[in-house]
Amino acid sequence: MLGYQDLQALRDSSLKMQGWIRKQTFSPDNEKRLRRFSSWEVAELIFKVNQNTFRGRLAAEPGLPAGEIEEDGRQRWFSLEEINEMRRKMKINRKSLMPPRPKGKRAVRVAVANFKGGAGKSTVALHFAHAAALDGYRVLAIDFDPQATLSHSMGLSDVSEEHTVWGIMARDLIRETDRMNRASQGAETGRAVPSRRLPASISDTGLGDLRAADFIKPTSWPTIDIVPSCANAAFVEFASAQYRHVNPDWSFFAAVSRWLDSLPDDAYDMVIFDCPPAIGYQSMNAVFAADVLYIPSGPGYWEYDSTTSFIGQLAEALADLSDFAADFPAGKSRLPKEFLDIRFMLTRYEPGNDLHRAMRDAFAKVFGDRMTEHPIEHTRAVEQSGRFLSSIYEIDYRDMTRETWRRARTTFDRAYEEFRGHVLTAWDKLEDRA
Repeated sequence: MLGYQDLQALRDSSLKMQGWIRKQTFSPDNEKRLRRFSSWEVAELIFKVNQNTFRGRLAAEPGLPAGEIEEDGRQRWFSLEEINEMRRKMKINRKSLMPPRPKGKRAVRVAVANFKGGAGKSTVALHFAHAAALDGYRVLAIDFDPQATLSHSMGLSDVSEEHTVWGIMARDLIRETDRMNRASQGAETGRAVPSRRLPASISDTGLGDLRAADFIKPTSWPTIDIVPSCANAAFVEFASAQYRHVNPDWSFFAAVSRWLDSLPDDAYDMVIFDCPPAIGYQSMNAVFAADVLYIPSGPGYWEYDSTTSFIGQLAEALADLSDFAADFPAGKSRLPKEFLDIRFMLTRYEPGNDLHRAMRDAFAKVFGDRMTEHPIEHTRAVEQSGRFLSSIYEIDYRDMTRETWRRARTTFDRAYEEFRGHVLTAWDKLEDRA
């Protein structure tokens, strides 16, 4: 017979293996570090200017970062901090290298979501976050998935559940319950509504006293922060059901939205959510807080079927939320929930595969212009990046043939460029913050 103790032993054994894998993947001190980028990458792939033009500007302006020079003197290598310094100081043809950002707007929020496990949600969220950072944007990633693939890929592994989305939701419950109790006592009728009492297991956690920034952790990318996840965060689905019983008036689905509203408008440019492969308390928080919904799917029939089920059940869940109290409090979001944009994107796509092409046509016929033009193609380099908990942007092109690396980079670059276009259009529609 096997019980919970056997499962704990298996978990402990697996955790040891995870530690070994991280040592092989990250630096000797078990810390993920961002590599430097060559002058070729900076010029042609990041700034999108001619190499000779870029080198000429470096020579003409000694105040710009010099980078590290290879022993043979042929190539310079720059950190992302140095790249961003050049971005702020340089102009090419009198044009700024800073990325576009609508004035008077908070950060735009994008949820990457689907039912299907293996649809590429974490891969898409990771690569879009990294591409946006290379583009000059400040990014906050939020890992809603207890599998924590995004957190591990960002270099975070030792995470306590109190500093995950579960912590944000528990903190919100404490604060919202306290606010409701104060409002009840101050009613004009003079009749006090019975106070909603939280058990000590919730009220004594200390989460109610945490600042909004306490849930945010830095990553190896200087312009990317993350709210990480961990396996124990799966507890949120059980805990949230208990919390709703304790306070039925708590608008649980708006907890993360309220938390994001408390951050300074200029703290980040983009917020990217990696959602779990299910509709639950965490994923509902993600989609409710999101301005844009990106739905990745593999190019097979079962993935198509799962995507259809996902949008159907998501529609039903959002319809149910519309019946929530019209005066649900504190927060800038509104009911019924509406997105500024919804997009479907194929992942693991093989252009030479007849079935994949047929399924791409089927997706396009059903979803029309909601279907992205550029899928994420399946390549060996993409597989390798997944094995090493890295994006293609983190892999040094010298570790493989440049053609293999460039092909993988191109597929994500095209998908990101399209993504950025959709996001900027949605961002412009976002209401100015008062």
